[in-house]
Amino acid sequence: MAFAASAEAARLLSCNLKTYHFAVNLRKFLWENFFLSNYLVFSLKALVMSVAAQNLKYLRKLRGWTQEEFANKLKIKRSLLGAYEEERAEPRLEVLEIVGDMFRLSLDELLRKRLQDGAKGNGYLAKRRAQKLAAASNQIQLVPVKAAAGYLAGYGDPEFLDELNTFTLPMLAPGNYRAFEIVGDSMLPTPSGSVIVAEKLDDVENVKSNFTYIVVSRNEGIVYKRVMKNNKLKNKLTLISDNTVFQPYSVNVEDVIEIWKAEMVLSKANVQQRWDVNQLASLVSNLQDQVSTLKRKMN
Repeated sequence: MAFAASAEAARLLSCNLKTYHFAVNLRKFLWENFFLSNYLVFSLKALVMSVAAQNLKYLRKLRGWTQEEFANKLKIKRSLLGAYEEERAEPRLEVLEIVGDMFRLSLDELLRKRLQDGAKGNGYLAKRRAQKLAAASNQIQLVPVKAAAGYLAGYGDPEFLDELNTFTLPMLAPGNYRAFEIVGDSMLPTPSGSVIVAEKLDDVENVKSNFTYIVVSRNEGIVYKRVMKNNKLKNKLTLISDNTVFQPYSVNVEDVIEIWKAEMVLSKANVQQRWDVNQLASLVSNLQDQVSTLKRKMN
């Protein structure tokens, strides 16, 4: 009996020692890896900051800008840009977003890729060459006024679209563009007969208030207007003319067939817009009404 008790005590002691050693080793492993993980995080952060610094300096010199000129474009102080380029400070996200928009680069490219590494064919210049080649083959279909009625029926018909005349514009980034001729005075000072080059939006949700768009709808046809989202009525868009003689009106989102964000306005040179007396009188009257309304609100 005494022998059995001693054996059991020895077994328990052995188990406790194993548990103790396991706990000690686990603690040691976690402690060592805590410093290792911190070291890896710190090293990765330093590497990302180094790549971002090199890319900022490379892009600035590529455009031939001084630090002062580049800093002004980024809306920061020259000293801060210098700190970014010398890896003494980590570039802020909003600054990197401005750089990305300026050079058509993603944040991933700015933070992870060395843009000057053109030898491998994946540098910034190689990408810009590819973009230019893509843009050169990007044919823009022109929808003249006389084809507007047919466009409502054939906007989704490849055969109809193939019959439209096309042209290219080298200054546009790659995208899905179309050009629409507009007539009338509703968007003055944009003259009648201008051609609006616009990029297609895949979703009405992407519309930004107070920007100009070509809106193709079942009831209104093709119109060029300034668009405002309706915060109260999500299913409606308010279309506003730049010429205040014309009153704003709303369209149902479900009636919108296509919507194109205006990117460029092409118009004839040396053409003076002619205003008649009635238009000017109506414009003055409209402005007076707006001033009176503002005064009442202020009082």
